[in-house]
Amino acid sequence: MSVDTGSVDPEEARRMASALHIEPGLTVQELNWDADAEPALRVGIEAIVGTDMVDEDFDDVVDVVVMWWRDDDGDLVDGLVDAIGPLADHGVIWLMTPKPGRDGHIESEDIADAAPTAGLQQTSTISAGSDWQGTRLVAPRSKR
Repeated sequence: MSVDTGSVDPEEARRMASALHIEPGLTVQELNWDADAEPALRVGIEAIVGTDMVDEDFDDVVDVVVMWWRDDDGDLVDGLVDAIGPLADHGVIWLMTPKPGRDGHIESEDIADAAPTAGLQQTSTISAGSDWQGTRLVAPRSKR
């Protein structure tokens, strides 16, 4: 699923995506994309890895999952459990949610509750554009 670069500044896109610590050659799966997803982040990810992100129909192991999630997208635990399925050992899920005050915002407490229920641990949160924030989720060390 190639990203429409539109009016995105490629250098700004790379800078934004570098906060995800994604490396060239990794396979990145994007889930729950919609038109409101941050285009600069998407462009930057693809520029760093050197290929298009794969979608939910990809049937192999992935290194990173970028999951866009809004409060009306359903049960967050179910979404996270589904995202874990294709994830490689030591893989990372970046849960992208609208920032506070934006439509679809998810409270940080809800993420903190959903992550361990899904078998994940929250490690950090970053700004992922003007409307989005990213929460890094990993399997706890004892389960890796």
